[in-house]
Amino acid sequence: MDEHALHTTPEIPLHMALKIALLTRGVELDVLGIGYDAITDAERAAVVASHPRPDFKDEILAAFTDGLHDRPDTTFGNVKADVLAHFVPGFVRGDFVDAILKSAWSE
Repeated sequence: MDEHALHTTPEIPLHMALKIALLTRGVELDVLGIGYDAITDAERAAVVASHPRPDFKDEILAAFTDGLHDRPDTTFGNVKADVLAHFVPGFVRGDFVDAILKSAWSE
């Protein structure tokens, strides 16, 4: 299950078990296009023929937005805050520096 928990954490999964590293690389290629040029046109066409991507970009962003808009605090410190900032009017992302400076501790 580490592969599911860590596949969105940059770099760390690549130094763990092979299954975790492979899932991370697959997600990076599928969602972000990282490594796109390392795969030939024919290889990409074969994958897409078996696993079509109709309106993938809009659909995945809509899924992220739908899953997060009712719990925006869960996006603090991760890339999903970018999704809500783009699609949810009035969303204000948490700021790590502000959280430290405004904590109740005097120092």
